[in-house]
Amino acid sequence: MTTHARTPGRARTPVQQAALLVGAVFLLVGILGFIPGITTNYDDMEFASHDSGAELLGIFQISILHNLVHLAFGVAGIAMSRTAAAARTYLLAGGAIYLVLWLYGLFVGHDSSANFVPLNTADDWLHFVLGIGMIALGALLTRRRTPASSMR
Repeated sequence: MTTHARTPGRARTPVQQAALLVGAVFLLVGILGFIPGITTNYDDMEFASHDSGAELLGIFQISILHNLVHLAFGVAGIAMSRTAAAARTYLLAGGAIYLVLWLYGLFVGHDSSANFVPLNTADDWLHFVLGIGMIALGALLTRRRTPASSMR
């Protein structure tokens, strides 16, 4: 009988762990958006319209498109967590996308037909926090450290 020693895989770097966690949370949020009860006014959910009356946790206005974007963003984060470089890109680029969404939400009227995602005030400020947080994770978890001995 032959035994095969299992070589442990390389441990995930902190930036990979962060991208995996963020991706998993987005995936979970995308799934929760399709569950009546967790999503209030579920019967009022539209595919993509500011008229969608559904709200995740009774706070964040959502639509089918909004949920699909969360699912796609989650899958991307999980997939990109495989390498440190891709995980960093996911966090930085994803953070930038969320800051653009924040600005979009601030400047497009919530009752405007241009608000097709849809977004409400709670979404706007959550997007701001997500954008800053993701960029901070991507930048801080990959910055190069200078050894203490070379700082003298």
